Amino acid sequence: RAHRSRLSGVRFAHPSIDHGLVACHASPPKLDPNASCAVSTSARLSYAPPATTRVSSIAFGPHRFRLSIRATPTRSTPPRVTTVTNPKMASAASAAAFAPMLVPGAASARRSYAKNARVLRAAPRSVKPTLRAAPGGAVRAAAVAEKAPAPAGTGGVDRGSGYEVHKFGGTCVGSAERISGCCDLLIASATSGVKTFGVVSAMGVANKGEPKVTDCLINATEMASTRNPLYMDELVKLERKHQTTAEALLTDQEEYDRYMNSFAEELEDLKAMLKAMSIAGTSTQAFADFVVGHGELWTARLCAAAIRCKGFDAEWIDARDVLVVTDAEDGGVDVDYEASNKNLDLLFDRLGHNKAGATRVLIATGFIARTPDGIPTTLKRNGSDYSATIFGALLIAANISIWTDVDGVYSADPRKVKEAVCLKQLSYNEAWELSYFGANVLHPRTTLPAMRYSIPVTLRNYFNQAAPGTSISDNFAVKTNGDARPVSSVDTSKEQVNFITGLATIDDVCLINVEGTGMVGVPGTANAVFQTVKDAGCNVVMISQASSEHSICFAVRSHEAASAKKALSARFEKAIAAGRIKEISTIDDCAVLAAVGKNMCQTPGVSAMLFGALAQANVNVVAIAQGASEYNITVVVKNKQITKALNAVHSKFYLSKTVISVGIVGPGLVGKTLLRQMNEQLAELKSDYAVDLRVVAITGANKMLLSSEHETVLDLTTWESLYAGGELSQSADMEKFTTHILDAGSPNSVIIDCSASEAVAMQYKGWLQKGINVVTPNKKANSGDLKYYKELRNIQRNGYTHYFYEGTVGAGLPIISTVRNLLDSGDRISKIEGIFSGTLSYIFNTFGGDAKPFSEIVKVAKELGYTEPDPRDDLSGMDVARKVVILARECGLDLELCDVPVQSLVPEALREVESVEEFMAKLSEYDEAMTARVAAAAKNGEKLRYVGVVDVKNGTGKVELKAYTSEHPFAGLAGSDNIISFETKRYVAGQALVVRGPGAGAEVTAGGVFGDVLRVCQYLGAPS
Repeated sequence: RAHRSRLSGVRFAHPSIDHGLVACHASPPKLDPNASCAVSTSARLSYAPPATTRVSSIAFGPHRFRLSIRATPTRSTPPRVTTVTNPKMASAASAAAFAPMLVPGAASARRSYAKNARVLRAAPRSVKPTLRAAPGGAVRAAAVAEKAPAPAGTGGVDRGSGYEVHKFGGTCVGSAERISGCCDLLIASATSGVKTFGVVSAMGVANKGEPKVTDCLINATEMASTRNPLYMDELVKLERKHQTTAEALLTDQEEYDRYMNSFAEELEDLKAMLKAMSIAGTSTQAFADFVVGHGELWTARLCAAAIRCKGFDAEWIDARDVLVVTDAEDGGVDVDYEASNKNLDLLFDRLGHNKAGATRVLIATGFIARTPDGIPTTLKRNGSDYSATIFGALLIAANISIWTDVDGVYSADPRKVKEAVCLKQLSYNEAWELSYFGANVLHPRTTLPAMRYSIPVTLRNYFNQAAPGTSISDNFAVKTNGDARPVSSVDTSKEQVNFITGLATIDDVCLINVEGTGMVGVPGTANAVFQTVKDAGCNVVMISQASSEHSICFAVRSHEAASAKKALSARFEKAIAAGRIKEISTIDDCAVLAAVGKNMCQTPGVSAMLFGALAQANVNVVAIAQGASEYNITVVVKNKQITKALNAVHSKFYLSKTVISVGIVGPGLVGKTLLRQMNEQLAELKSDYAVDLRVVAITGANKMLLSSEHETVLDLTTWESLYAGGELSQSADMEKFTTHILDAGSPNSVIIDCSASEAVAMQYKGWLQKGINVVTPNKKANSGDLKYYKELRNIQRNGYTHYFYEGTVGAGLPIISTVRNLLDSGDRISKIEGIFSGTLSYIFNTFGGDAKPFSEIVKVAKELGYTEPDPRDDLSGMDVARKVVILARECGLDLELCDVPVQSLVPEALREVESVEEFMAKLSEYDEAMTARVAAAAKNGEKLRYVGVVDVKNGTGKVELKAYTSEHPFAGLAGSDNIISFETKRYVAGQALVVRGPGAGAEVTAGGVFGDVLRVCQYLGAPS
């Protein structure tokens, strides 16, 4: 029956159209449920439509009632419209009363307007909050899935009989080819004897630039409500898209005609409604829901027809004939399971679906439902996924598969973490936690229907059907190295347990801190804070409060921060003025990182591991939150550090691997040798020590080589040719070089300076402050300005970044580490003396042993590569002096380079000679003087050695040519070896600790640097 209204209706008509328009009243009129229509439609219609026609639209006014009746069109025949008008028909004023009647096939919606219509209430939720005691007496809340009883009664759906529900998203049905693939999947399931039930979304797109059906419907609604005539263009796109898809899929002419007839009729309904919106210049949520739900209708009908064209039985189900929902407090909807089950039973009985069983594929519309009053509505966010789990619960299905375009749920966002892995299994609670923080998981509400009967929900990739996907269920298992097994079968003392299941982030949040001594012990303060934030329309993402009650800190989205702070300032204006609340402050540009996992529960040390990983990556934690359930640890960091933090924690917990981005400065002889040594050890480091060194940047003085988006790590076998002139080679830019290493995606980074540049050494401070570890054989930083050296050491001591420089003194010899070990163990060093230059060691170990003059030996040393390109750099003694200064500072002496007297071996007359060639030619003129010194020493049974001395007791250092008796360890040195003696409280004179070995050459120097790199890895968590 149609209802009368106490208000007179308003009729909109236009001569250019021959069908009626639905008018919208500003407020719904009060309807008299007992009023009957003045005339019977069947008695008053002067046109009796054939069975192939249907009522397409209704227009009404104070004195007339008009129906437009359209004949079923075919491919060659356009739709025929007949208008029937009877001035004796009763008026009806409310479009809200007639809108449900426009729903194609919605008999249940029309019945809801009948006399004595019954209003159905939503059934209670099956997931109830319960309180239970946690260890230590704490009380914690948890969502407990209580298995709902199966609906009672006979007939209808054979529930629990093994139905498999498959939901296909818009991308999966984005083209005729993809829809055909979905149909094949459903047919294959059914032919294997499984009862198969499909749920489909509106058509998406297969290629960029194509129209999305839901977007077109939304655009048309918005345009019509703002009187934008271009809404008709959106309908044209819809018609073209569905017609071409149907032509490709529906090979049977009758199926095609039936589908296109229904589509054309519904499209005319939409035109009528949108025209009314355009004239009124407004819309309602009910109208918008009605319009936007058509995409699913068209897809479901098309899929069923396509399956029939493939020779298999299929029927489509309009979810609005089954699902009854009510609005929820949180903006979503709750399902009335009692009414929905009853509707599904009636539908199965009427259409024989239960009897057909596995021989018939059923396909339902996703996203749409109806209210208890019969008004079409939607399931809001993630509606199609929600539809699938609701139907799964109504059927008590064996499994629900959600087909998307990803392999499943990842351990972290794979766009930010390259090592993210697809998880095989998740618990419902873990899925809830991850989805809240924006991970690509089901919406929390979506899992509720499945939890009623503990139905597993599997996320699968339609485009990679070989992938097993991620199963979300209630089965608890401990995850070990990617495999999920029962807790009882895992020995945590022998196996690596993945304590954290997944990581998720929320970017662009703002922390708001309400602080003041007047808050301590005052009941209701927290309530006042959060009630004020709620009234301001802001959503709280995270809350943190210390037990002192001195402050409350919470996070909101950045765009809501100003409104929240303004509201709080107004609410606590008097308290702030009185000093009870000190301030309401904000920390902008923050991000939230959540670590989620069941295995964290009651496991000591998980928090320590998380915060240790963040500290090692030099990520500062701004705020912390963790609930008593222990399923989630949440931290807030600065937005610019969120990717680094995410990679650091993921690497620590999930990979059990130390991943480091490496940058090389100075690809000279030592740099090249280091890269070769690293390349030779990469595989072994990964397999035996879980260390993954990724060289991402190499720079010299003039050009540099950076990894690309596709080649994220430089190939150490081909880097030289690329550096010399490849596509990736570019002009050197130290700032760009540094940024590239930081943005490489690894949780840790190290820069290795193999140059001798003072300018590069001045970059160390900035690198360390940015969290980049530094390894270097370059002596300029540690022997340069004393203040700068102390700053570098303080950064190292006070932070988690590492600065290693073993190669600055002894190349590959453990000189710096020996000093550290002596001092750390409580020993006191009194004197360090040694031959620190491999070049000068070779020269004086050779000089005097044969008849060769001094200049000739220097020439041979240069030819052998022992000296610098200009031998004066070695003979001047400044290199030894720098090593003396470095060792003196390690022992606690505040020496500058100028404080160390140096005995230079370069004749004063030759110090200013411009060319190396001229110096070498004239050096022979001074051979006689050097020969005389060697002869004098030999006469006394001594040998000359060029040494550096650190006199810790007297606080001095010096570099000199000194004679030693033949019994002294220094006198017995050979080749280019270095030798250093340590006199300490434990190692006294005559029994000094001596370190001896090769102290020069690219191989040993590079080896010493490589050793420092591995020390960095060990400090970052790699096994020793």
